[in-house]
Amino acid sequence: MSGQRFLWVTRCPNDKIADATYFNVQKPSNPLDFLPNGFLERTKGLGLVQPNWAPQVQILSHDSIGGFLTHCGWNSTLESVVHGIPLIPWPLYAEQRTNAVMLSENIKVATRPKICDNGIIRRLEIAKVVEGLMECEAGNGVRVRMKELKDAAAKREDESTS
Repeated sequence: MSGQRFLWVTRCPNDKIADATYFNVQKPSNPLDFLPNGFLERTKGLGLVQPNWAPQVQILSHDSIGGFLTHCGWNSTLESVVHGIPLIPWPLYAEQRTNAVMLSENIKVATRPKICDNGIIRRLEIAKVVEGLMECEAGNGVRVRMKELKDAAAKREDESTS
């Protein structure tokens, strides 16, 4: 929908425990079975869908990464800052909501998708936010601010180790 290349780490849903997917309490099914019909064929050559797990820090450190859709847990937030990767927050609970607000409204290194009245974020909204982050002037501003934050974090780290 956005036309952007992507890597998507996907897990199986669990209807019995609300945050089970987040905590890896999953059904023993193949997470690719839960994708919409034809999704893998439609995105072949554009995206890579990885079931269950991927080395997040290694991925975020790659030069080709232009953004990170994340729940905004503290570790993911810090890893993104250290590598200078702009964020698309999708918080679930606890500190994630606070982090998402801080990153998008205060520091302005993230672009939040709009949530519908029923609590759902529509796929067209995700595509719009991804496209805005990757191709629009507002996205350039987010990238510039994230680079400044990355540089400030690196400078602070250098000062504390010398």
